[in-house]
Amino acid sequence: MRIGILTGGGDVPGLNTYIKVLVYRAIEEGHEVVGFRRGWMSLVSIDKSDPDSVDQYMLPLDKENTRTIDRTGGTFLHTSRTNPAKLEANEIPEFLRMNDFIEGDQITLDLTSHVLEVLEHLGIDILVPIGGDDTLSYSARLFEENFPVIAIPKTMDNDVFGTDYTIGFSTAVTRSVDFVQQLRTTIGSHERLGVIELFGRNSGATCLVTAHLAGVDRAIISEVPFDVEKLAGLLVADKRANPSNYAIVLISEGARFLGGEIVESGQEDAFGHKKLGGIGEVTTKALKELTGLTTLYQRLAYLMRSGVPDALDIMVASNFAHMTLNLINRGEFGRMVALHEGKYTHVPANTVMQGIRQVNVDEFYDVENYRPKLSIVEGKPMFLY
Repeated sequence: MRIGILTGGGDVPGLNTYIKVLVYRAIEEGHEVVGFRRGWMSLVSIDKSDPDSVDQYMLPLDKENTRTIDRTGGTFLHTSRTNPAKLEANEIPEFLRMNDFIEGDQITLDLTSHVLEVLEHLGIDILVPIGGDDTLSYSARLFEENFPVIAIPKTMDNDVFGTDYTIGFSTAVTRSVDFVQQLRTTIGSHERLGVIELFGRNSGATCLVTAHLAGVDRAIISEVPFDVEKLAGLLVADKRANPSNYAIVLISEGARFLGGEIVESGQEDAFGHKKLGGIGEVTTKALKELTGLTTLYQRLAYLMRSGVPDALDIMVASNFAHMTLNLINRGEFGRMVALHEGKYTHVPANTVMQGIRQVNVDEFYDVENYRPKLSIVEGKPMFLY
């Protein structure tokens, strides 16, 4: 079979591991593999009548050009946040404009018919998209159109519905714990309050688990609006109780004040999301005003998804690749590979569209004290949420 791979949305460590393992095994079993550069943008931008267009966006993958990619993080194939089902008129490639793809005063367009024509023209037998809920929701759309897909969940937020784990989560937590512990140097030396903001739009899992492992004083997650005055009081008490006279709070970028909105800016992307970030800065300003204490603010942001994957993400990415080939060889399409209760499995590709995976607040978060509640672990999942 001719297998196509693409990566969409944000990069995470482990993507290149997945690509390499799949390519190596696929070739050994007689399959051909091609990669599409820049996610869904590639299939929108390829002009079937222009070989240069194909060469720009499609790359044959073999053991030689993937031999060392697993030694680095990010994605060898690059990525984008393009949604072929909802493109702004001014984003339509010129060659499609010339073909009168745009009709009348349309504001957004669905280029799925073009994507399907491109896949057929290139002889792709099955497409393997790797991404979060946005990227994978479009892969489910393609399967609805009867094109074979196998979806691979990845996101540092670990919030894809239908799987207990997504590629990139463990490394993001590992990075975050390391940076939090390093930031203690300055926060403690200057006897300050420390506000550290982590990624996490809809789920506070990264914040919750990092707070637990790094042993910080408080954690504010996306799922629970918080009272900044109450937080200020807790942190002042934490600071006084600490022999080194400092305190740290972690905060998810999707968190919000009681009665407030999430802090976001800019234009919506193709999946309806504005750029998140800044709640930590807003909280820092409020804490300074409420406590009169010098407060350090640090966004970890892209540092969380930088560098090579940790051992767990290498293992999961590798095994997801083997799961993919097993499904392909059995002719089972329209599936998403997954981990459930510590076991590798697969679920329908459209499962990703059935909800958002979030922290179980009642079981794992102390709403009154703004901190993880993770003391009873028997029978709980490995990542405790």
